[in-house]
Amino acid sequence: MVEFAPLFVPLECRLQTFAVLQLIFSYLALHKENVICYVVFIGLLFTRFWMISILYAIWYLDRDTPWQGGRQSAFIRHWTMWKYLKDYFPVSLVKTAELDPSWNYLAGFHPHGIGVIGAFTNLCMESMGFSSVFPGICSHLMMLNLWLWFPFFRDYAMSVGLVSADKESATHILSRKGGSNLLSIVVGGVQVALNARPGAYKLVLRNRKGFIRLALIHRASLVPIFSFGENDIYDQVESSPGSWLHWFQDRLLKTTRFSILLFYGCGVFQYSFGFMPYCWPITTVVGKPIEVPKTPHPSQEEVDRLHQCYIRELSNLFEAHKLKYNVPKDQHLEFC
Repeated sequence: MVEFAPLFVPLECRLQTFAVLQLIFSYLALHKENVICYVVFIGLLFTRFWMISILYAIWYLDRDTPWQGGRQSAFIRHWTMWKYLKDYFPVSLVKTAELDPSWNYLAGFHPHGIGVIGAFTNLCMESMGFSSVFPGICSHLMMLNLWLWFPFFRDYAMSVGLVSADKESATHILSRKGGSNLLSIVVGGVQVALNARPGAYKLVLRNRKGFIRLALIHRASLVPIFSFGENDIYDQVESSPGSWLHWFQDRLLKTTRFSILLFYGCGVFQYSFGFMPYCWPITTVVGKPIEVPKTPHPSQEEVDRLHQCYIRELSNLFEAHKLKYNVPKDQHLEFC
């Protein structure tokens, strides 16, 4: 039985739905949007507005910017639309310790979920007042550098604090003198997203140590971040080990670094099926910084030791807050 949405919905709810649809279009349908970006860029050349494409082509010559800290826009980060996005779920930001603005920080964000809503809403937008919660800290979030090559979209992405997810980009931010930077990495990427479903707490972290080495090289304090509710906003088609779907997704991931996520939520005009996320609370908890000694050439033993410390602190953060956010007492993080 299909459950249809009410005919008359408060304006506030309609604005919240619009804000979420905008994010879905901008993030989950990136490949389609980037095709549109190229079509618009080339199409304008054959109209009376050809000068817009020419001027943008000149502007685009600074294509190294996504690897050099990006170009944030306070105007876009403070858009009123982000408030409606936050209220749809709703999303909350919880601080457990101060971040000294004289230091640089490297944060691991967990879990990836589908859409990374907690990371975008809390770290890329001012709907939660990040700059007020952590005064003096400039937040950056890494994303696949592929998406930062496309015209128009790359400027939109950089405006909210997105930067390229590679060593060059991380080095540029973490080596800045004077500190005050928080660089966040969604550890595990698509591989973790394949495990994203309500009630799942499985993280791909055991062999992910590149960000640990970066922290040691640049003496960037490590900050564990766990976003409760991140996995609960969508259902995902079951792909248990041994099934053809699991084999296909795994093979595609190993071959292309991408995979297909068969997820579903609710609809805009009915609540039974669709690609709108469920209205489920998301609470992003920022943990206490882990001090890191400067080690220009860290050994594998030093990396492993800090990695174990990070996993321990992340687990402690989860255990300390899970009961507040509807996680069963006997539920623990699973690392693979």
